[in-house]
Amino acid sequence: MGLMFGFPVWEKISLAQSQAVQVDAYQLTHYSFTGTDVSVQTEVLSTSSLWYISVLAGLSVVVALFAIFKYRNRLIQMKLGALNALLIGGTLIACTIATFQGDKMITDAEGEGHYMTGFWLPAVALVFNLLANRFIRRDELLVRSADRFR
Repeated sequence: MGLMFGFPVWEKISLAQSQAVQVDAYQLTHYSFTGTDVSVQTEVLSTSSLWYISVLAGLSVVVALFAIFKYRNRLIQMKLGALNALLIGGTLIACTIATFQGDKMITDAEGEGHYMTGFWLPAVALVFNLLANRFIRRDELLVRSADRFR
């Protein structure tokens, strides 16, 4: 989830209007450009803060790190894993809402926006979080079965 802070989430480019919209973890930016070089912004038309995506992603990182260091108490790890799944899911929902907001800024029939690396990182984190919860639960069951043999 920490990698999400460095990658764009979504982008839509309109060559006909020479405008583009980009969503990242911090803000939604609507800008214009000249020619076909999209990387050179000539004028920022509007920005809106997406601080809630950053907060959810940051909390997810903190909860994950805290859960890693609670390796002696697997029950707390499972609870923190469930909380982390909710935070990651909230991040995905917030990113999706931000992309719908950005899609409304450029209204042309050229095409749709493109989901970038920053959108798929929370989905990958959610899969790994679910795998971690599964293996923590399996380890807890193994420890309980070993306690019965004593």
